[in-house]
Amino acid sequence: MQPFNIVLIEPEIPPNTGNIARLCAATGARLHLVGKLGFSTDDRYLRRAGLDYWEHVDLRYWDCLDDLKSGFPGERFFYLSTKAGRSYLDVSFKPGDFIIFGKETKGLPEELLRANPDTSITIPMPAGKVRSLNLSTSAGIVLYEALRQVGCLRGRCSEL
Repeated sequence: MQPFNIVLIEPEIPPNTGNIARLCAATGARLHLVGKLGFSTDDRYLRRAGLDYWEHVDLRYWDCLDDLKSGFPGERFFYLSTKAGRSYLDVSFKPGDFIIFGKETKGLPEELLRANPDTSITIPMPAGKVRSLNLSTSAGIVLYEALRQVGCLRGRCSEL
């Protein structure tokens, strides 16, 4: 089965990326880092957050999102944003899907969301007291829903 893909566009906070790397190691998801990073991948906070799991992370680097997309023609890309109207719970995920997150301080560019309205999704905030969740928390929520949908959490998925 193809792995799911977590994409971080210009991440800024090392521990978030480290935590997401650990999430990817735990689930078999591939991690893509796109654009200018707000830290060095040798950063001690990044490494500390990922602990000793880095060797198990399928990590790829891309100069820009267009390069990534041209490298995977025909695949599906979902864009997470607080500005999207459709819940991630309304998506039927498939192995190989790309789940894309923007930088912590700004999220994804508005023009990217406008260009992809059918695949822009959000995590509902039922209490309405906060604007968004932490990046690594958001990645975990959506990735585990995708894994649940394809049966990987009930033993029907030998390996991503």
